[in-house]
Amino acid sequence: MSEEKVTIDGKEYAVEDFSETAKQNLISLQLVNQKIAQNQQELAILQTARNAYASVLKEQLPEGKKAKKSKKVN
Repeated sequence: MSEEKVTIDGKEYAVEDFSETAKQNLISLQLVNQKIAQNQQELAILQTARNAYASVLKEQLPEGKKAKKSKKVN
């Protein structure tokens, strides 16, 4: 069975050599990294949806009328 290793700042470490506190911090770091990745994916989905809604809205705007100054949609 191969031992689990992690690379931190370009240096490889055997997890079995970590203290219990270091192991817990590693687990926390891995969980946070997963959550960040999930949130980045969710943000990409939301931005895609936003762009689609803005595009559809622009197609639905009445033509030939001057727009009043207001909030920018996109």
